[in-house]
Amino acid sequence: MIDAPGVSIQWLGQAGFVIPVGTHTVVIDPYLSDSLAVKYAGTLFEHTRTFPSPVDPAELTCDLVICTHRHTDHMDCETLVALLGANPQMRICVPRAERDHAVALGLPPESLIEMSAGRSFVPLEGLTITPIPAAHEELQTNDDGEHHFLGVILETGAVTIYHSGDCVPYDGLAETLRSAKVDVALLPVNGRDGYRRRHGVPGNFWIDEALGLCQAAHIPTLIGHHFGLFDFNTVPPADLDRAAAMSSTTTRWILPTVGEWIPIC
Repeated sequence: MIDAPGVSIQWLGQAGFVIPVGTHTVVIDPYLSDSLAVKYAGTLFEHTRTFPSPVDPAELTCDLVICTHRHTDHMDCETLVALLGANPQMRICVPRAERDHAVALGLPPESLIEMSAGRSFVPLEGLTITPIPAAHEELQTNDDGEHHFLGVILETGAVTIYHSGDCVPYDGLAETLRSAKVDVALLPVNGRDGYRRRHGVPGNFWIDEALGLCQAAHIPTLIGHHFGLFDFNTVPPADLDRAAAMSSTTTRWILPTVGEWIPIC
């Protein structure tokens, strides 16, 4: 349960968040470049930004970055290199299954912290991270049983936050989160469908699924994300608010604005 006032987090767009932890700053899944627009120029899904990056990564103070999986809008080399340039002592948490990919991107091996589902660790004073599996749209592991997609439970002493990464509901997820006594869930709400899946774009929670998970896991606050950045992979904010208003759950629903600081207690 949240027991300290004045905790706020910042939405960077897509799945990116800035989370202060004491005197430290943690960033999750930052995509603050236009690298995907360059990569997919001239294709069906061009990945053109609908809004500019809210911050310059070269000017962002950061002690720890968490990348939940290898997709570029979650593990963006251009963004991470800029962050490292401004914060040489910064560490980057990546799934153990994606360590080789992170190194191939050019990230210094000594900057990496490998994450495995179910193995908690303390990368900073006052912060415990517990990675758990994520299903995008299915659970995927390598030959060693390491998950390619992860969510993270962040325990700061003041608040417990769950960031799912890219994920859909799967058996046992609500029970895991209920046991962790999560206060705030950061969940993608851009949904999924066969058309996107057939063209290589696996999906995420629909808003009703995200609210349902929070209700089942006794999570009092839901902040939606992963909408609005790319026109082919979003849901209109008005539709999200309408669905949340029609829901019978007691979960507090927050629709963030890019760049804003969101009070969570």
